[in-house]
Amino acid sequence: MMSDALAIHATGVVKKYGGTTVLQGIDLDVRAGEVVCVIGPSGSGKSTLLRCINHLESIDGGAISVLGNRIGYRQNGSRLYELPERLIARSRLKIGMVFQQFNLFPHMSVLENIVEAPIGVLGLSKREATERARALLERVGLGDRSTAFPGELSGGQQQRVAIARALAMQPEIMLFDEPTSALDPEMVHEVLDVMRGLAKDGMTMVIVTHELGFAREAADRIVVMDDGRVIEEGTYAQLTENPQHDRTRAFLSRVL
Repeated sequence: MMSDALAIHATGVVKKYGGTTVLQGIDLDVRAGEVVCVIGPSGSGKSTLLRCINHLESIDGGAISVLGNRIGYRQNGSRLYELPERLIARSRLKIGMVFQQFNLFPHMSVLENIVEAPIGVLGLSKREATERARALLERVGLGDRSTAFPGELSGGQQQRVAIARALAMQPEIMLFDEPTSALDPEMVHEVLDVMRGLAKDGMTMVIVTHELGFAREAADRIVVMDDGRVIEEGTYAQLTENPQHDRTRAFLSRVL
């Protein structure tokens, strides 16, 4: 259920790599409980935007607030100071992120992958963390694979474990960076089914995706990026039936 409260508030966000400006003044608001899909051609800055939201990348201009707090910075008068990594990590706790690659620890079982951060970061007991992990594995359809190692799982199963691992920290916001792009086509649906369930449960989500069928079903709003800018946004119907920008029309003609 969406609320009027802003979960993410980004204004004028600029990100540069050397002499290249990758984000050119991004404005983006995401309300609590909203599902926003970000689409656009490769190289348009979509993944960089996600990484800036949780301060995996620092920004060169503008501001980002998550759940009312500046991630990665403290403000003293008009000046911003970047926080030490330990404090940045603490401020990220309410933001879960799932990447294209699964990033599971290959030497740990599925269960061990999921319980490590709740025990080490949140201070849960092993029993509490294990109960939480087993419940999440049931939720993502892998209740019978807790003792398996990542190398014994399919790509779709590994990505579902990665989602369970992120959820084990009980985030208020989930960021997904093309979570199905590394999967074989027949495995895509099993990951999207989990994400549909999260959307139905009211999780605030920002999803960089090329799965427009999923965006049609699950997104409250679709944001189109091109060349480091948000060029258009709206519902799936608005964008596909009456796109306002030439570049939106050009992109959609290639992917629909």
